[in-house]
Amino acid sequence: MDTRFIFVTGGVLSSLGKGICAASLGRLLKSRGFGVTIQKLDPYINIDPGTMNPLQHGEVFVTDDGGETDLDLGHYERFIDEELSKYNNFTSGMIYKTVIDNERKGKYLGSTVQVIPHITDQIKESIAKTLQKRKVDILITEIGGTVGDIESLPFLEAIRQFKKDVGRENVLYIHVTYVPYLKTSEELKTKPTQHSVKELRSIGIQPDIIICRSEMGLDEDLKAKISLFCDIEKEATINAVDLKHIYEAPLMLQAEKLDSIVLDKLHLKKGTSDLASWKEMVDHIHSLSGKVSIGVVGKYTNLKDSYISIVEALNHSGYYFKKNIEIVWIDAETLNQCKKTKGRLQEVDGILVPGGFGMRGIGGKMDAVQCARTHNIPYFGICLGLQCAVTEFARHVVGLAGANSSEFDPDTRHPVIDLMEEQKTLSKKGGTMRLGRYPCKLKPGSLAHQAYGRDVVYERHRHRYEVNNRYRDRLEQGGMTVTGFYPKKDLAEIIEIKGHPWFLAVQFHPEFKSRPDCPHPLFRDFVAAACRYAGKRS
Repeated sequence: MDTRFIFVTGGVLSSLGKGICAASLGRLLKSRGFGVTIQKLDPYINIDPGTMNPLQHGEVFVTDDGGETDLDLGHYERFIDEELSKYNNFTSGMIYKTVIDNERKGKYLGSTVQVIPHITDQIKESIAKTLQKRKVDILITEIGGTVGDIESLPFLEAIRQFKKDVGRENVLYIHVTYVPYLKTSEELKTKPTQHSVKELRSIGIQPDIIICRSEMGLDEDLKAKISLFCDIEKEATINAVDLKHIYEAPLMLQAEKLDSIVLDKLHLKKGTSDLASWKEMVDHIHSLSGKVSIGVVGKYTNLKDSYISIVEALNHSGYYFKKNIEIVWIDAETLNQCKKTKGRLQEVDGILVPGGFGMRGIGGKMDAVQCARTHNIPYFGICLGLQCAVTEFARHVVGLAGANSSEFDPDTRHPVIDLMEEQKTLSKKGGTMRLGRYPCKLKPGSLAHQAYGRDVVYERHRHRYEVNNRYRDRLEQGGMTVTGFYPKKDLAEIIEIKGHPWFLAVQFHPEFKSRPDCPHPLFRDFVAAACRYAGKRS
């Protein structure tokens, strides 16, 4: 069967949840037996989000093949339970760079290089590249930004042309808009949706389906009004109200018959939808009782999307144990300056120190590690959280005064964390870290081995610095054990502390592989340890 193409655009305002809508539709179509993948086209000029501040852009999601991508790919993976690749995310920067490189090579035979057709053709080629990685029945493409943004225009023009390339019957356009509630008149207003669709139609795209985001349900009269003014069937006006849990979205959209309408418009047989396991999981979420508090000590806590995969991985483990996860956000930068903030560390059931870059907030993260180690609070360190754990242990247990990472003190006497050898000759920052999937061999009997239940695992990485092997013997003598390592280069991947109820840190990012119905083993066991600690405290 030929691939069908669904394009999802957004209007009125940003952060409407286009990614969740696209991911939910992917889950619905997969539940009917179709092969589905989802990609994101981002209009920013950066080659990828790898060098962007998490407070501006949110988390950088990493794929198995080493792509640094938009955080929406994390939602896609969690919803459709498929491992995506770097070809599932393209940016304006990638597109323009490819076109300019081609021009320098003389590929265009002296033509004047223009947005149309050269940029738009490259965008269409990028859409097709996703299918080279994996053949599917349906490719869902989310267009980043909001209709009306100048930077989105080449992408919208490309998807307008796409229907001519593959046939109108093989293409579907879905537009996600906002229907605000006006308190003064106590009514939902459709005018922003009308203007957004008008903007889209002015560039030649008529939406087949409109998903209306709102605080409350749209009545039939409002749906009829949108249908009339936006020239779509009333049934194709889909209401998506605010939800408490994002994993309810596929069920809500199916209740609005979104998947049935999509398949009808693409002339595909519907088949039987099997969402039994998903419904069971959602019912499970609604029946949670009690809570476990996890202190997340980071420096990007002003934007929770900076740690979205960690939040979801913790929640997945909470679902597993039927517990509500209460995340206590602790700003690492102010932690060692405020007694009240410091005191909160001893009030939580588990402490997690996530990844990050740069010196800011390191002192607070070290304090968090020391608190967890000395008070026997379950500790989970991720990436920089491992490096902080090693540094703190080297200073206060092994007795290496001034031990540090060479990232923060290039002249330290004891660089227990040092730049990887292959990183020392690199000058470019973007896309040059140790990225993607690598094997990790586990030590039998360790907490990590018990969690995974296997000898070798594969996890995704994103770092430049590593545990300095010159200090491993001294760390082990002090009671810190390397329980997971990369066999090819003998790099430390997991550390644990002997005698501590649950103290484990990893160099990789396990949060990227957690699923709502299958929590990551390390997150699961960390939350289990936090549950035990909470029980002892109470």
